[in-house]
Amino acid sequence: MHVPDGFIDAPVSIAAGVAAAGAVAISLRGARRELDERTAPLAGLVAAFIFAVQMLNFPVAAGTSGHLLGGALAAILVGPYTGVLCVSVVLLMQGILFADGGLTALGVNVSVMGVVTVVVAYAIFRGLLKVLPPTRRSVTAAAFTGALLSVPAAATAFTAIYAVGGTTDVPVGKVFTAMVGVHVLIGIGEAAITAATVGAVLAVRPDLVHGARGLTVPLKLRVAGELVDAPAAAPAAVPAPAAARSNRTVWATGLVTALVLAGFVSFYASASPDGLEKVAADKGIDQKVEEHAAAGSPLADYSVKDITDARLSGGLAGVIGVGVTVVVGTGIFWTVRRRRAQGPAATPTATPVA
Repeated sequence: MHVPDGFIDAPVSIAAGVAAAGAVAISLRGARRELDERTAPLAGLVAAFIFAVQMLNFPVAAGTSGHLLGGALAAILVGPYTGVLCVSVVLLMQGILFADGGLTALGVNVSVMGVVTVVVAYAIFRGLLKVLPPTRRSVTAAAFTGALLSVPAAATAFTAIYAVGGTTDVPVGKVFTAMVGVHVLIGIGEAAITAATVGAVLAVRPDLVHGARGLTVPLKLRVAGELVDAPAAAPAAVPAPAAARSNRTVWATGLVTALVLAGFVSFYASASPDGLEKVAADKGIDQKVEEHAAAGSPLADYSVKDITDARLSGGLAGVIGVGVTVVVGTGIFWTVRRRRAQGPAATPTATPVA
């Protein structure tokens, strides 16, 4: 659903850019509360994983494909504020390096693919967890539902932006019907990928899943015929070296998976246009599309310039994209983490002297 330059006029694109910048600024503040020494590197990995999986377009209808948006996955794994930053990093790397998603439309893309998907998915996710049993299965089911509904929500948001600032005269009703219709189908793929990934992390390190925190049910004891909460047991101490090794194992496994997906599996992705591209071509909202400012990039269109072998060119571009995204993302999240550590909350308090 990457919006190219020329779909939305300049005033609305600027307004969307201002809104997106505001959302990123708020998310930078909020991410300080979500990130710690365990989750800061995980957030960079989540961004790289989203980048990799977005290269895997899957068929959803005749001549149409879809790909992961990633807002739901990021929000559930690392928190909603950090999730907005993860998707924003991915979109920035795609726009600058790979000419995917217009640069003047970056604010539109961050607003639609980052902010809307995160807000909708996480709100639904948290709402469902309030009524479902506090189990891992409930977390996975809530993740599936939140991801499923976040995609047509993003399609609706794009339609609303098009209604205000579209550069072509196509009836909004037709755009809305086509966009939501195809993105409901794409949402099924989004939900399956999100639920599978969240479930995999829950199986090995549930403590790393932001959305699964605080779901333990207190033990009940019957005292004088009434059920009361049992005293909380002290958590088992985990040796620091073992915890560090476990974190490194999760990070390394995730990075290798992202590299394999982007460097090898992406070659077998569907070549059909994605939902927005198909609707734009069918309905004519791409009449004023503009050439991407980074069209001359050595990595434009996810291929390495001057490498004629398509498999090698695309695979190498994917590997480079994952590497750059994980480095940039991890750098940003570690910086945010350090600022949290240096903030007022980390200031030591004076010990009273008797």
